[in-house]
Amino acid sequence: MLKYCRWIAVLALILGGTIFGASAQNYTTKSYIETHGPTAQKLSRETGVPASVILAVAIHESAYGNSRIARYLNNHFGIKGKNQSKKIRSAYKGYGSVMDSYRDFVGLLKRRKATRPLFDRHASDDYKSWVQGIARGGYSESKDWPKKIISTIDHYDLEKYDEKVPLN
Repeated sequence: MLKYCRWIAVLALILGGTIFGASAQNYTTKSYIETHGPTAQKLSRETGVPASVILAVAIHESAYGNSRIARYLNNHFGIKGKNQSKKIRSAYKGYGSVMDSYRDFVGLLKRRKATRPLFDRHASDDYKSWVQGIARGGYSESKDWPKKIISTIDHYDLEKYDEKVPLN
């Protein structure tokens, strides 16, 4: 009987730790937006990329920060590259922080020849033009990617995070 009680106690600890550990890392849509909205706005003010676009792409690409690459590599944009992770084998780039991932996304848009002109052509509150331009620039191979990003912005009212920032 004593062995049985110990086994139950060990099992309860393992399951409790697993459930608690998983829930501590999970974002809801609302908590993700509340947590990362200020970061997107800061980057928007610095660069002119609409905060709504930054947030919607991150939401879409990282499953609200809950994907394996978001949790283990701090990669919220599905950017490929090297990582040093011992926990996950992946072709996706690893970052020291979520902020590094957000900065690299905006940096990628600036570095790529196909998306660089967006910074001079579109205002920071013109999210539809930005999404279409990013899609035309080859960010995603999925044909319905722009529709999904725009739908995310509209559904969660993310355009309220956009501020008019003068063109560079």
